[in-house]
Formats: sequence, C-alpha cells, structure tokens
Amino acid sequence: MASFIDMLGVRIATRRAPTLARETALADHRQGLQNDPGADRAIREAAAWLCRAQDNTASHDDGVARDYSLINGWATSYPETTGYIVPTMMALADYLKDETYDARARRMLDWFVAIQLEGGGFQAGKIDADPIVPTTFNTGQILLGLAAGVARYNAYQDATLRAAQWLVETQDPDGAWRKWPSPFTEAGEKAYETHVSWSLLEADRVCPGHGFAAAGLKQVDWALQKQQPNGWIADCCLDEPDAPLTHTLGYYLKGVVEAHRFSGDSKYLETARKLADGLIATQRPDGALPGQLRADWSPSVKWSCLTGDVQVADSWIYLFKVTGETRYRDAALAANRFVRRTLYVSGPEEMRGGVKGAFPVDGDYGRFQFLNWAAKFMIDANLAELSLG
Repeated sequence: MASFIDMLGVRIATRRAPTLARETALADHRQGLQNDPGADRAIREAAAWLCRAQDNTASHDDGVARDYSLINGWATSYPETTGYIVPTMMALADYLKDETYDARARRMLDWFVAIQLEGGGFQAGKIDADPIVPTTFNTGQILLGLAAGVARYNAYQDATLRAAQWLVETQDPDGAWRKWPSPFTEAGEKAYETHVSWSLLEADRVCPGHGFAAAGLKQVDWALQKQQPNGWIADCCLDEPDAPLTHTLGYYLKGVVEAHRFSGDSKYLETARKLADGLIATQRPDGALPGQLRADWSPSVKWSCLTGDVQVADSWIYLFKVTGETRYRDAALAANRFVRRTLYVSGPEEMRGGVKGAFPVDGDYGRFQFLNWAAKFMIDANLAELSLG
C-alpha cells in the first residue's frame, strides 16, 4: 500500500493529466495488482489487443500502433517493434490454431517491403518520424520478422537479404555498429545491439552463405567486453548508461542467449548466466524487477518496466532448460505472474489485454501508455512458460 507521501506525489505528478490517466495511476498506487488470470488467458487477451493495435493504428497502414496512450489515444505504426511482432503472430497462429494471425503477419511483412529504404535499411522511430534515416537497431528488429517470413512462407528473401547485407556493410571492423544510430536515443555505443546480431543469425539460417552469422557473432563478442565482473552491462541503455533499463538489459541478454543457441559456445552461456544471476538478485518478492539498475545492481527507480520483466523471464526460461537450475525457472514464473497481475481482462478494449510501459503506469518508461512491444514480449514469455509443461 502506498504511503501518504507517495500518494501525494502521485496526485501532484498527475493532476494535469486527463481523467482516465489520472484515475489509472491512482488505482495502480492504491489498489496494486489484479488477480492473476493465468498464462493462457493473458496470451489470448494480449493477442486480441495486438490485433486491435494493428486495426486502429493512426497511420492507417498494416503496421502495429506503437501504443495506446491514456492521453493521446492510438499512435501511428512503429516499424521497429512491428518487426519482431511478426514471429509472435506466427506463434499465436499455431497456439490458437487461428490462421488470421498468419494473415496479419503477411500484411506486416508486405508493409515492410513497401517501406524498405533504398540501401536496404529501415527508418528510425514511428512511420511518421522526421528525419527518415536508416537505423541499425530498427533494421535488425525488422529483419527478425523478414527472416521469419522466409522460413514460414518461403517469401521475402530479397528484402531479407538487402536488410542483412546493409547491416554487414555498415558494421565497424571490431563488430560494433556506430554509423547509423537512432536519432531518438543518446549518442554512444549500445551493447544491447546484441538483439540486432540475433537477427543476423536468423538471416543466416534462412539465407546461408553470406557471412551473416559471422558478422552477428562478431558483434556479440564485442559486446561481451561490456560486462562487468558482477554481471552488470555498461553502455546498455537508451539514454542513461549509468542506470540501464531492464528492457535494454533484456535485449542484451536475449541476444547473448541466441548466440549460445546458435553456436553452442560456452562463453555466451557464461555471460548470459552472470547477467541473469545479477538480475535475479534484484527481483522483488512480488516478482518484479526494478525499472532501472545501477552498476552495483541497486535500483535507481521505484517503478518496474513491465517489458523488461517479461523479456528477462523469457531468457531465464531458456537458461533453466539448458542448465536445469530451478532458480531460473522460479524467477521467470514469478516475473510472468507479476506482469499478468497488472493486466486488465475486462473493461475498455483499448486497455483490455494491453501491457503498460511501467507499473505503476506513471513510471518514466512508456508513461501512461500501453506498448505494443510490451504485449509482444508478455506473450512470448508466457508461451515459453507453457512450454515447460
């Protein structure tokens, strides 16, 4: 239960927000978590929300709206996150035995073909962003979708090759990407671009013989040097390198996990476990992780980044499967349960099944927003949980 001082701060911070945003924030602070709907119900509700996000995007295209804002309503489409929503739609088609999710994935993939830039890269930001410039990270996330399209539909090979080749051509000799950073993040090296490297591994699986995997693993090897002795990762945030988001730490962890899945090299497993162990040490009794973490693993904020919670949970489940150590499984189940307990499974369709950027909703990540990538990663983590039997 929030203290009087905390509640006073919430009232002051939200008093100028619209009624729905203000009431939602106050409810998060006063009432806390909902009942756990369970993994299957959470997956189904979030899947339906993602469909509504595609149908209601303010740019009226086949992408997925970046978010539903309690202040501004539905946003325009976000190419980056639509990219990795594609394989989640495919997984939902299989899990729900519903071909309409494949149809939605194909619409997203056709949209990527239409918006791919001349050199093969993809733009930063939302579809209506200015300037329109190719960006390393966004290209990698869309490449995940394109490579999945090649594997499942035997299509999109040309767009996949062009995007992967652009990433290889713009990579520095040491493996890092520095030439085309996002104009919407702070300047500097980004260790979490291991999540871009994963896309090159996927491209190599469906379009072998072009050196994509070698380029991807080269960047991961560079990124391994960013790990500190206690497992924390330097240069791993959008704009606060001294206190990275669990979201970007989750990106880093997933990229290293996928490097291990692809190569079997123990150095990637060792790095992943050191980071995973550090994160476990920060987990709260309710299953949440702090939204941002300092180099000594101390929390720098009180709110939790729900995206990061489920991203990390997904990788913890992989580590449990590989090592058999139940602490990874138990931590993942607790994190998934926490995020499920933040969901609305009734009420307005714009909110039902959506996943907030932060909990409470007035936290500084995705403030007052339900984010499309938060829903995507929640689905992935809960599908992984159900795979445990």
